[in-house]
Amino acid sequence: MMASFSGVLMGNSTAPRHWPAWTIYLRTMGLFCLLWYAMSWLTPNKILLPSPLDVASALRDRIDDGELVANATVSLTRLLVSVSIASLIAIPLGLAMGTSRLLEDLLEWPVELLRPIAGIAWIPLALFMFGIGNGLPIFIMIYTAFFPLLLGTAAGVRNVDRRLISAARTMGIPKGTLMRHVIFPAALPSIMTSARLAVAASWTAVVAAELVGAPSGLGYAIEYYRSMLDTPSVMAFIIVIGTLGFLCDAALRSLSAALMPWANAEEKR
Repeated sequence: MMASFSGVLMGNSTAPRHWPAWTIYLRTMGLFCLLWYAMSWLTPNKILLPSPLDVASALRDRIDDGELVANATVSLTRLLVSVSIASLIAIPLGLAMGTSRLLEDLLEWPVELLRPIAGIAWIPLALFMFGIGNGLPIFIMIYTAFFPLLLGTAAGVRNVDRRLISAARTMGIPKGTLMRHVIFPAALPSIMTSARLAVAASWTAVVAAELVGAPSGLGYAIEYYRSMLDTPSVMAFIIVIGTLGFLCDAALRSLSAALMPWANAEEKR
């Protein structure tokens, strides 16, 4: 026992040095829930801060009555539609900007003027344009996802090794083939990174848009239960939003690993 203890003190390689990732996660979440429970116990008004047990009970109730699944499905569908539309517009345009200096110069000022404007800033105007329904959140999400995809794609194309392009042109490869088989694969890591940023930003935007401009979705559910002073349900939906956002990002990371195995091999070196 003394030998093993001295081995730990002297940094023996046989001694465990790192906790597994899942144990660290569970420990952190356990400490967070304990702190949350203590703060809720010290708060006189439970409407302000319900306990984790109350939130867990509300989450179970919202699952049982089907409301959570229905609203989450609506929000995820809006996310998928919006990011898909934004990708169909922004990625080809970003590829063109990255390969054409003239087009980049023409679009630089409009893009830089509109990009700093947050998507939620358009909500008051979008209410007049689209009214209450699917149009408003989808418009806000397309706008929010467009700029990360556009700029990330253009930056990825500009960072492609010029020697690859020169070699392909020397071999007489047509422009379309050059784009499909050389430029686009080389820019794909940057495109996937921008896609993760676009999805994260759009997921935030859809919740904000649904708070005021949609008759369904997770944001609408939060506003509805806030008006009913049902704070446990509000916090339950907030937890669901965070969980779904994490799962969307994890899905994109898995997709990146499947599409770009060479990039992952380089990172492990």
